[in-house]
Amino acid sequence: MFCYQCEQTAKGAGCTISGVCGKDPTVAALQDLLVENLIGIAWYARALNELGAATPEADRAILDGLFTTVTNVNFDPENIRDIVLASQAVKTRTRDALEALAGDIEGPLPAGATLEPADSVQGMLRQAGKFVLTPAARQDDVASLRSISLFGLKGAAAYAHHARVLGKEDVKLNHAFNRTLAALRDDTLDADALVALAMEVGQINLRAMELLDNAHVEHFGHPQPTAVPLGVQAGPAIVVSGHDLLDLEELLKQTEGKGISIYTHGEMLPAHGYPALHKYPHLYGNYGSAWQNQQKEFAALPGAVLMTTNCIQKPRDSYQDNLFTTGLVAWPDVTHIPDRADGQPKDFSPVIERALELGGFPEDVADQVITVGFGRNAVLGVADKVIEAVKAGQIKHFFLIGGCDGAKPGRNYYTDFAEQTPDDTVMLTLACGKYRLNRGEYGDIGGIPRLLDIGQCNDAYSAIQIAVALAGAFGVGVNDLPLSMILSWYEQKAVAILLTLLSLGITNIHLGPSLPAFVSDNVLGVLVDKFHLQPITTVEADLAACLAG
Repeated sequence: MFCYQCEQTAKGAGCTISGVCGKDPTVAALQDLLVENLIGIAWYARALNELGAATPEADRAILDGLFTTVTNVNFDPENIRDIVLASQAVKTRTRDALEALAGDIEGPLPAGATLEPADSVQGMLRQAGKFVLTPAARQDDVASLRSISLFGLKGAAAYAHHARVLGKEDVKLNHAFNRTLAALRDDTLDADALVALAMEVGQINLRAMELLDNAHVEHFGHPQPTAVPLGVQAGPAIVVSGHDLLDLEELLKQTEGKGISIYTHGEMLPAHGYPALHKYPHLYGNYGSAWQNQQKEFAALPGAVLMTTNCIQKPRDSYQDNLFTTGLVAWPDVTHIPDRADGQPKDFSPVIERALELGGFPEDVADQVITVGFGRNAVLGVADKVIEAVKAGQIKHFFLIGGCDGAKPGRNYYTDFAEQTPDDTVMLTLACGKYRLNRGEYGDIGGIPRLLDIGQCNDAYSAIQIAVALAGAFGVGVNDLPLSMILSWYEQKAVAILLTLLSLGITNIHLGPSLPAFVSDNVLGVLVDKFHLQPITTVEADLAACLAG
């Protein structure tokens, strides 16, 4: 086993015995095998796309397969085995379609294109060994650049998957996934070409986030500033974690009138800002905090938990029977809610029944109330006030402080940074990194809150649109704005967002709490020279540098 795709990888170098995330060597190997098979599908699909042929089945297999291998999604070896076999059937049909259109396939093929996966987990493990990276990859520039693009594609695939669930799909985007994934095994690409490929992945992710943003807005409405209680109320409870808003909506409909309170958790917190979800009175508040605290928080919960996307941790015995997964999320011996069939909603009856059995909270417990829902529409709706405040010297600087949260030491940096920002600055935040600062009392500037919660990690699209709009209003480029990005990363969606920012030419990004293990020293040098990417240092030094710029 060798895995270095997340920020918490062992010793900052790579997990070689078992994953810090809980992934064991069997799951890791099966995921490596799945990725190679997806590259094989992409190779055939790319050729079909170049001939003008559509490849919808291959497109879906690639997006869902890549998302399956994102950190903290699927830990069930039997389930991944089934996905590998299903992907092989898709690969065979895609290859047959190419042969029918273009005749016999000639030329060198990537290993994934000719791979014939075994039927059993053990057989697949024997095959997977040839595809596992070694620790030497850390300083191999080609392996580093390929890893950057692969991990970015995994993150972008997650967003494209969510958009498709809501009926938004872009054929050109799907073909771009096929093209870039296939290119990862193109040995003719030199370092410069691989850097360009990584920038293309950044643009792919921008389009995927745009699709998902459009899907969310059309289905649920523009987010609006909304007060969210962090306490609980007496009675049965279901906590919904992950990112999938359609799952939450269907659960809300199925729990109407049942006396069950629905709580968000982790990246679902921004759901309260959407009018189509906020209208349900039993969507009460937010329970707990970021994903890495779930074992303690779920153990204390007298209710059921629904995991809709990544961020699942190994459940403790005390609450495993209360935990349910759905979509691409899977954990051995945890009840899984099947996907939608024939256009019908998912059936969340098992989750509802378990919540009613458990009884829920014995009494109301009051806690702080926080405000979410400052998406681009809400912020740009008061853009004139923001611009006037800047011109009047009331707002001196903007900070985007957000990204992934995690358990690794050093993340208190983001809390400390927020607390030390001057009173004449405004902070934007998004993703689960917000939990490091969203309980703070920061006040406002002329009625504009100093902390604006933009939303989920995919709402980096909103943040980009806000920055572009402000730059346009002042007649400058985004890099010329009094704006500093202080980002934290953990998994592959953060990699995709970073590539998007770099592909847009945004510079001087402060990244932490540690730099990716899959970025070699030489590649890091390129990123520093070209984009002035900076590792975080101390709050005092970084804050001074930002305000002096």
